[in-house]
Amino acid sequence: MEHDAWFFIGVFIFIFLIWIATGGPLHPIAFTGPTLALPGALGGGTYLSLPRAPFNVSGNDVSLPGSSGSSDLSGNSNSLPVFTGGTAFGTPSPYRGKVFMNHYVSGAGSTDPNNEYIQIRVAQDAGIPVDLSEWTLVSDASGASISIPKGTEVPTSGTVNAAQDIILTPGEQALMISGRSPIGASFRENKCIGYFSTFQTFSPSLPQNCPTGSNELATFYGADYIRDASCIDYVNKISRCQVVLSPPVTVSGSCQSFLVKYLNYNGCVDAHKNDTDFMGDTWRVYLGRTNSMWRTQHEIVKLLDINGKTVDAFSY
Repeated sequence: MEHDAWFFIGVFIFIFLIWIATGGPLHPIAFTGPTLALPGALGGGTYLSLPRAPFNVSGNDVSLPGSSGSSDLSGNSNSLPVFTGGTAFGTPSPYRGKVFMNHYVSGAGSTDPNNEYIQIRVAQDAGIPVDLSEWTLVSDASGASISIPKGTEVPTSGTVNAAQDIILTPGEQALMISGRSPIGASFRENKCIGYFSTFQTFSPSLPQNCPTGSNELATFYGADYIRDASCIDYVNKISRCQVVLSPPVTVSGSCQSFLVKYLNYNGCVDAHKNDTDFMGDTWRVYLGRTNSMWRTQHEIVKLLDINGKTVDAFSY
């Protein structure tokens, strides 16, 4: 038994001596097995650098595969568009990317220019207010152009209103209506503006968000409000933003006085002009034309700043 053990020990020593003689741990077979491709097979680079990602980074711009360039705040490419027929965009304004037109004309070519308008808006992240007064709207198709006029931020009914610049803060908009103002001036919408709809027609319709008659009655009637049941019943039947021209004789004198003082545009403004939600975010700017400004088709619309540089443009 002892003789067999020494035999096996001798065999292992013999095999070990042969392995050392043939190269031992340096023999190539020691390195065989699964291998990874070199960096060149993975997208380029060297042993000391990583493969390049499939996009380019330059400054603040990133161009992904298939893109044609960086974008401005509108999402449009910074490359200037060229319109059908070779009409150029023009010299870009510093306001490009901050002020936009909706790229369509509502009611284009309408026989009533009061139904034709373009929407202009200031980007939410523009960072500055923008004065649109004396900017220019241009029809490249017809050659017509018109300057954006001034307006009155809070008009007063029945008086001559002072002219003010049309200033939009970030996130606000203006409707550029081709026709003439039903109240004789451009204006900014406010909480009471719906009262004007009693006497004039507006396109698009004015918002009807005046305080309700019942809320006004409860707030401004006075101490005997709850005792005037007939006044309460009458006011509850009045539509929002409805002017009461002739109070019924069946209601009390106090009720008639309330109706005349508060349920109209000027009375509403006096009562609510200091409310935090009084001002709206939309101007209605009237260009004063007696006919349409824009063609129904084959049109190029441009908005130019006060220096004649192009802020935005589109075609249809």
